Parts: sequence; C-alpha cells; structure tokens
Amino acid sequence: MIVAVFPPEPSDSLTDSLGFVTSQIEHPKTLDASEPALHDADLVVVELGDQPMRRLREAGRISEDLGIPIFLVVEPDQLALIDTDSRFVDFQMAPVDPAELRLRLQRVTTEHGEDEVIHFKDLILNTLTYQAELGGTPVDLTYMEYELLRFLVENPTRVWSREQLLSRVWGYEYYGGARTVDVHIRRLRSKLGEERSSWITTVRSVGYRFG
Repeated sequence: MIVAVFPPEPSDSLTDSLGFVTSQIEHPKTLDASEPALHDADLVVVELGDQPMRRLREAGRISEDLGIPIFLVVEPDQLALIDTDSRFVDFQMAPVDPAELRLRLQRVTTEHGEDEVIHFKDLILNTLTYQAELGGTPVDLTYMEYELLRFLVENPTRVWSREQLLSRVWGYEYYGGARTVDVHIRRLRSKLGEERSSWITTVRSVGYRFG
C-alpha cells in the first residue's frame, strides 16, 4: 500500500504510526500528475490539524478530481465538519493510535480494491464507488449513512442495539452517544422514502432491525 500524506510535515503521532510506503504532498493545488506524491498513491491521508477548513477543501479536490480515496485524521472538535461529507472513505481521531490506523487503512484499501455490489430488493450498494441506488435512481448518502445502511443490509433480521451499532459501524465510542444512531436512522428512512422506510424497524427499548 502506497500512502501519500498531507500536510508535508504531519504530527509526530501520525508520522510514527504510518508503517507504509509514504510520500508527502508538497503542493496539493496542482492536483495532477505533476505532483510526485500522487503518482502511485493508493490512498491519501489528510490531517486537518490547525487548518481544518483549508485542508478539507484541498482533500475534497483530490478526491473529486483524481478519484484517490481520502482518509482523514481529525481532532475531537472537528467531527461536526465531516459528519455530512461523503467525499472521504474513513477517518481516525487524533492523536493517532498506530494499530487502529493500520487496521482502518488496510480495510479501506481492501474495500476499494474489490468490485462488490450488494442487493436488497431494488436497493443497490456499490462498495467500490460508495454509490447507492433505489429503483435505478441514485441516492445521495453521507459516508456514515452509507456505512450504517450497508451494515444493516449485510446483517438483516436480527435486532441491533444502539451501542452495538456504534461499535460495529462507527468503530469506537462515538462522542455523540446513542443519539447519533437515531439521527442517522432518521436520515436513512427519509432518503429511502415512505414506501421503503419500513425496511428499518424500531424495536422499542432495544434498537433497530433491518429487513
């Protein structure tokens, strides 16, 4: 796995945690083949640091213009900035934990190397492109909405508590707590539409069931 990193001088915790072949992006504004770090990159790790808005814009351009997956490293107070942004494949909280970073990056690169399509009735989820379709019509999902829907589709019929969904989908004890799950379920139901919202059933005092 070849990982490009931005900014050119990332934090010590990120530098120490990356055990992959890495290169620093010196001039993200070029966003083309003239940027050496992007020649063979499988993934770009962007650390928001103390310039979160600027680096989000730069990361978004890399994702949209070059199609290279973007992985973010964020501070706890920056979570709201990425909650509804679907351009990034995953993120990790700072300071970076080396073991968690490697697992997350491996998962991302593995998923983006597989052309897998998941079907449920007239719902189609493409795990390579992170696109969703309902009855042939694209559905605009944020990254976490997509991940939650994907998990539910892949694990139907059984009931999942909010805490289990936080652990399985978000991957850690999310700062927003169980309410985060309720908010994302509500958004998913809205985007699925009235006829299909019943695919996600609320089990009172327990959690949610799909299918």
